[in-house]
Amino acid sequence: MIKGKDSEEVEIDLEDSSDPDESDNGEEPEMLWKAPPAHDEEEDIHTTSLVEISDTKPLINVRDPRDINDCLKVTFEDVIAEPVSVRSGDRVWIWSNALFEVSRVWIYRIVTVILAIPISIISGLLFAILSCFHIWMVVPCSHCLRIGARWLQSLWSIVLDVIVRPFLTSAGRCCGGFSIHLAKE
Repeated sequence: MIKGKDSEEVEIDLEDSSDPDESDNGEEPEMLWKAPPAHDEEEDIHTTSLVEISDTKPLINVRDPRDINDCLKVTFEDVIAEPVSVRSGDRVWIWSNALFEVSRVWIYRIVTVILAIPISIISGLLFAILSCFHIWMVVPCSHCLRIGARWLQSLWSIVLDVIVRPFLTSAGRCCGGFSIHLAKE
């Protein structure tokens, strides 16, 4: 997470400003989205000084609010650790740390530029199809089955009342006369 020096709210105007007549009506454009101000939190302990330096200010600070990908908070020290008995030179350690962090960040950015939009489109398409199927097929069919099975529910209730309940009631009365006494010897 990148820390912000100032705690100003970032506002993004998503309104189409291509028509000059709409913007000159004296009203302030409605802000459709506001990013919460950046907060310094204790969960930033996994970032190093190399990651905190960024060329862009994030528009959305909390991108994983439910900690779905909590296992991916990996730093150099989590991956590579040298015991006291076996150590490389200090410069090797510093350069390895720097190259690990820089390559991790930039390769992630490059891969997300290549894959994020197509995967987002495919995921959106998949969820749209599943939602449409659920709304227009599954729910109506289940309601039709419930309506059509109303007679089956009535029949089952009659079978239980006429056959099963008297049988279990008489079995209970027959077995109700038995009593068990436990005695210690």
